[in-house]
Amino acid sequence: MTDRPILFSGPMVRALLDGRKTQTRRLVNFPGADKVMDFVKVATDKEGRFVYEMKNGAGNFLSRPAGKDLVDYNFSPRIGVGYRLWVRETWQGLTFGDYQPTKSSQCEVRYAATDALADLSSEDRGYPWRPSIFMPRWASRMTLIVTDVRVERLQDISEAYAIAEGAAQYSSSTKLSRAFNPDWKGVYREGYAELWNEINGAGSWEANPWVAAYTFRVIKENIDQIKEAA
Repeated sequence: MTDRPILFSGPMVRALLDGRKTQTRRLVNFPGADKVMDFVKVATDKEGRFVYEMKNGAGNFLSRPAGKDLVDYNFSPRIGVGYRLWVRETWQGLTFGDYQPTKSSQCEVRYAATDALADLSSEDRGYPWRPSIFMPRWASRMTLIVTDVRVERLQDISEAYAIAEGAAQYSSSTKLSRAFNPDWKGVYREGYAELWNEINGAGSWEANPWVAAYTFRVIKENIDQIKEAA
């Protein structure tokens, strides 16, 4: 069993809590990834991760180029089926009684995604937020159990999987990163495209990169509380 942290934005944390999100897509990002025309699953490694052979447009294995930017013949997503992912989100730890920021594990934890005072300034709220990257394991309130892993092009996402990503419906009132098309109205897949561009930058959906698509079930408990209960 392997445990890993995973970061989510506020809207995606709320989607996890609401039961609207059971998938996430992360970029396949290594030197030469843009040259890969196909990933073919061939095995599972000792850590439970799928192993893919990378092929070029002619159906041949990629060669290993000279120089420091090497592209290997095989690729494995960093997360495998059965992995437990503890969610990192924007947060703050407060001391009991006077509610001062603290790094002690014996404290009250506030989460920006669901804090009633989240939209106030730090002065009015009384405490600043800490970025999700600095959330320690003990402060996490959700654990994801990975049930499926796929490598695919971003735009291969289906309508059902866009819903599983927690995407909203696309509409004319959406803040658009591209020209509005009335045929997209109310379509979750196009809502996901807007979400992807918002997170990764304008044009990132149109680039259609390779992604690892992870499916999971959500447990609304700290990862170590689950272990203790078991």
